[in-house]
Amino acid sequence: MDMQDQLSVENKLSKNELKKIYGGTAISPTIISAFTSSFKVIYEIGQNFGTSIRRIIMKDLCGL
Repeated sequence: MDMQDQLSVENKLSKNELKKIYGGTAISPTIISAFTSSFKVIYEIGQNFGTSIRRIIMKDLCGL
């Protein structure tokens, strides 16, 4: 079979065969790292926002 024949082959699955297909939904270290990084960024934004509110309320701003 040459390349053209391989590209033109149509393989259709029956409904029973389609029901047997399942995907892998494993938790990989990359996903864990992405969630950890996202949590760190959100946490740091919250810290900075809280600090700025506290400094405004206490009138502890630089240059004033």
